Amino acid sequence: MSDTYPQECLHIAVEDDSGNLFLESGPVVGPGAGEVLIAVEAAGINRADLLQRRGLYPPPADASPILG
Repeated sequence: MSDTYPQECLHIAVEDDSGNLFLESGPVVGPGAGEVLIAVEAAGINRADLLQRRGLYPPPADASPILG
């Protein structure tokens, strides 16, 4: 097991003006006390994510801007 992890990862983002989805690179936030970092091979977005993108399902106030 290694204590190192990648500095960047890919995630799905939403373009502000059009609402289009696109792949974006961003920083990896290291785990805090009592947390673990899990390497993910593949991921997806769910129905709530798609509804939020269309403005039909408001996300919680503390929700991450990263879908999935």
